Amino acid sequence: MTDAQSKAARLLRKQGSVSSLSSSDVYKVHKVGIVQHQDLAEMIEGQSGDVGTRRSKEILKPGSMSTVSFMDDPGHDDHYRPAMKFENSYQMTPGRKFPSGKVKNIIKDVLEGYLAEEKYEPELCKQMSKTISEVIKARVKELMIPRFKIICIVDIGQSNNQALLMGSRCLWDSANDTYSSAEFRNNSLFAIAQVYGVYYE
Repeated sequence: MTDAQSKAARLLRKQGSVSSLSSSDVYKVHKVGIVQHQDLAEMIEGQSGDVGTRRSKEILKPGSMSTVSFMDDPGHDDHYRPAMKFENSYQMTPGRKFPSGKVKNIIKDVLEGYLAEEKYEPELCKQMSKTISEVIKARVKELMIPRFKIICIVDIGQSNNQALLMGSRCLWDSANDTYSSAEFRNNSLFAIAQVYGVYYE
């Protein structure tokens, strides 16, 4: 193994992968160039003591290097749930409309609660926009609006007497899909949040 290959193998082991032999070495052992997963695992085991397996066959070309990813116990997942199948409801319109007014109040509450005393800092605002977006989405989901997908976007920027024009375009059903938005401003920053309610048939 060359220095570059051993360095790559060390890096891959740290990330949860094991590097196999280079394919030219494999090609010498297996004239055809096709290595079954058991053979590959034995070669890897001989190099590092860790065993990684791959269910499919690997076709290796001379001069290339392959990697095998593995998890602790790939055969047993305690959290596996089979996909649920639902019958068609043929409900083409929502039972109740998306409550834009209540959602707008939620947006204003969250923006004021999180940003009232904040000053603009790029890294902080980057994290705050993600956090505020998740909080708004969770609060809107508490309204238990059936059959609507909720999409929340929060933009935070520095307030420096500049003009800002924002726009959005969506492909949706104008009879059922809607949105709510609100803005917040203090001496240092501004924030604009939009929540889209898209009806899911």
